[in-house]
Amino acid sequence: MPPALFDLAGAHHLTTSGALHLAPDELPGLQTLVLLSPAEPGFWDHFTATPEYRDGARDPMNRWSARVITAMADALGATPFFPFSGPPWQPFTDWARRSARAWPSPMGLLVHDAAGLMISYRGALAFRDRFVLPPSGPRPCDTCPDQPCLRACPVDALRPDAYNVPACKSDLDRPGNDCRARGCAVRRACPLSQTYGRLEAQSAFHMGYFG
Repeated sequence: MPPALFDLAGAHHLTTSGALHLAPDELPGLQTLVLLSPAEPGFWDHFTATPEYRDGARDPMNRWSARVITAMADALGATPFFPFSGPPWQPFTDWARRSARAWPSPMGLLVHDAAGLMISYRGALAFRDRFVLPPSGPRPCDTCPDQPCLRACPVDALRPDAYNVPACKSDLDRPGNDCRARGCAVRRACPLSQTYGRLEAQSAFHMGYFG
């Protein structure tokens, strides 16, 4: 992958969180897709200093992501894609799995080899060139003996085989709810999530959109 990609991503506290080769008829004319995620620690402090966060308008992180990643695409001769723009909606979950750096966890949520259950994707860049990709590592859950995510949901709303959305939302509406203030307890329980460095304020920001 081009060194300039890493330099541009790092300047905005983003990191390449996976990459994959595209099928010939998937995105015609494009061969390699690179996923972009927050680089931790430090992303939240960087983002909260941006004009989008400070202007008081809606969807600051999506607007910031669109501006920054589109500028990166222009500089690199790539095509940008976003999980929040559609229809048509882009298959980010499928792309993540195909990147060989994210897998379904025991709870069904995606788990990433560096971010754990805190993985999120701000966008992707697709290139005309076919880059050499690094080899895949192991699925982290396979070497996690305790799998604390399975027991972390305080109201048992999130299970391996089901997600009780009404129960989850009802619990989030309780005054002083811990998940709303600090982030989903299941995501926080993952040992990899705990080493990722994402601040609770950032998790609370995202939880504020859930309701």
